[in-house]
Amino acid sequence: MTDYLVQATNLKKSFGNNHAVDGVNLNIAPGEIYGLVGSDGAGKTTTMRLLVGALLPDAGEINVCGYDVLKQVEQARSQIGYLSQRFSMYEDLTVLENIRFFAEVRGLKSNEWLPRCMEILDFVGLVDFKDRRAGQLSGGMKQKLGLASALVTRPRLLLLDEPTTGVDPVTRQDFWQLVIKLVSQPGTHVDTYTGTQVDTYTGTQVDTYTGTQAATTDQSLRNTQYAIPDTQQLPITNYHSPRTPSVSVLISTPYMDEASRCHRVGFMKAGQIIAEDTPSNLRSRLNGRVLQLRGDPINTLRHVAHQDKDVEDVAAFGDKLHVRVKENIANDVIARLPKEIAQAGAALHELRPIPPVLEDVFIALSER
Repeated sequence: MTDYLVQATNLKKSFGNNHAVDGVNLNIAPGEIYGLVGSDGAGKTTTMRLLVGALLPDAGEINVCGYDVLKQVEQARSQIGYLSQRFSMYEDLTVLENIRFFAEVRGLKSNEWLPRCMEILDFVGLVDFKDRRAGQLSGGMKQKLGLASALVTRPRLLLLDEPTTGVDPVTRQDFWQLVIKLVSQPGTHVDTYTGTQVDTYTGTQVDTYTGTQAATTDQSLRNTQYAIPDTQQLPITNYHSPRTPSVSVLISTPYMDEASRCHRVGFMKAGQIIAEDTPSNLRSRLNGRVLQLRGDPINTLRHVAHQDKDVEDVAAFGDKLHVRVKENIANDVIARLPKEIAQAGAALHELRPIPPVLEDVFIALSER
């Protein structure tokens, strides 16, 4: 038995001369949120398609939930929920009809699909919109519907390919709260900003789909009862939602604030994972090497900083600049830059060392 829910070894996939995935290794533990980060064309989507069995690798091995994806693809897929970049629901069908379709395609029986669909729609916040056509949903609601469809069969592995691209910040926050609830382990509290699990709720359990706390002494399963539509007289009275193991999540994202919420992050470039660690450990690689520079005009400050012999990179962060310097040289740069800025006729308002953020790490890794 493996300790990992996902194991991928030396994955390779080429399209002509383009090595989209070039020797990727992935190990994802149960209950883990793993973030795959990289620029467009880095190989994130191709990697996910290989894991779900939508593409055959040129080389390598993939094991998902104990199944060899190359030999037992249907068994492996039964454990996977997949949300692609593009909205793939049927726009002429209602929200409930869409999720029912995916439920029945995946084998849910007639007395199971309705309560299960309603349970999931309630979890993602779409139960009040179950009769609205999918084509009339907002971008954020469409992503929630896609997530609901991916969850309807209670997958153990959830693959999310840039699920929040193009949606507003509030919807992104709501979506991530749903993801964090999914991976909540019984007896743990999940920080909704960092995703860190803290063992603080002694004697309680967290429902892995709703995030609600319930006393562990109560062994009864939660009942889910909904009125049956007139067109579907199905015997679902006293339906019991079975307990579900914690879900693992592999998510690709272009947003560094989202990457910071993952338990581990892998940076992809040119089909390879060039760095992998926890967000805090990745940030620590640049400790003492990032300065915050603010003044006027900002373009002059950027030019002057770029000319300094010990500055590796200058990146804009709003009305400020992050200046990455060589190791153990920050104090020298802080002493030198004010004179260089003054000689250029610019005004310096702030120059100080700051803790690095993941954007700084991403920029540094992208320059390799």
